[in-house]
Amino acid sequence: MTKGCKEFNTSFILQAPIHLDKNHPIAIEPSTLYNRTRGNTFTEQEKRKQATMATEHPSNKTDYFIDAESATETARLIDQDHFLTEAMGGLFSERSDIATMHFILDLGCGPGGWVRDVAFTYPQIEVTGIDISDAMMAYARSFAKVQGLNNAFFEVMDISKPLDFPDNSFDLVNARLIAFLTQEKWAQLLQECMRITRPGGVIRLTECEAITTSPATEMLFTKFTSAMRKVGQSFSPVRPLLGSTLVLSRFLRAAGYTNVQHVAHVVDFSVNTEAYNPFRHVTYALFAGMEPFLVGVGETTHEEMQQLLQQMQLEVLQDDFCALMYLLTAWGEKPQGT
Repeated sequence: MTKGCKEFNTSFILQAPIHLDKNHPIAIEPSTLYNRTRGNTFTEQEKRKQATMATEHPSNKTDYFIDAESATETARLIDQDHFLTEAMGGLFSERSDIATMHFILDLGCGPGGWVRDVAFTYPQIEVTGIDISDAMMAYARSFAKVQGLNNAFFEVMDISKPLDFPDNSFDLVNARLIAFLTQEKWAQLLQECMRITRPGGVIRLTECEAITTSPATEMLFTKFTSAMRKVGQSFSPVRPLLGSTLVLSRFLRAAGYTNVQHVAHVVDFSVNTEAYNPFRHVTYALFAGMEPFLVGVGETTHEEMQQLLQQMQLEVLQDDFCALMYLLTAWGEKPQGT
């Protein structure tokens, strides 16, 4: 675990309000987030909200398949940031040149956990995070201010549109789990990254796939990937996969990046592993949050979703439950002289 990661105990943030000091997040009322007991993950109020949203078609304002302004989604991404960094062996496990960099950008940064970790670990680097969510950017700014991270900055920006940065602005552009883009928008984003990255700079992308022994969880993943295929955001023609890990290197080469490389990691989320509880909570929140999207594209009904979510909660508590997540990080360099 990196020095920065040790500062942030994300399970603590979700269990109780916390006093403000430079090493801990701003106080959040846990009832507005998800309940981290072995029982139901959402409050009754949140369940009613999900049921109402399930009758509505997903918003056309963004390609993201979950309400980005939801406090529950903020909580989910806080946990996800934490275990992803650990799973990947730290902030930059594949690189040894980070200390020589000056400006780093994180795309789709959510509540800003990765940005703050980098800013804490490398105080000489100016780190900027962008996300479409006003609520998450407000949270990230407050958290950074409390910690005294004067080198961490957050801006509301839609990564599916032109980025509001000058040419050659960043030494490294990072993105983790942004596989909610069509192939066309992936191409547009990578061209924008090429523009804002300095010559010799790096674009770094991380995507994942997961597999479990829970039939209900696998059915939910199947419905999710099928829905993503319907809206053009899956790259697997038949199998229940997002397929984004398959195309990262090709996308980078097509965008003009050179020296394209990749490294893989695997996370064991099975019972009695350190990552088991974070996976259980994050996965439930993920599927519950995407219910309006799945219902809107005709993949399921509210009643079926509730049945599958309840079944999943029971199955993941079984002593023989196993789960793995495969992560692939691919990166390339902007050619000198461009």
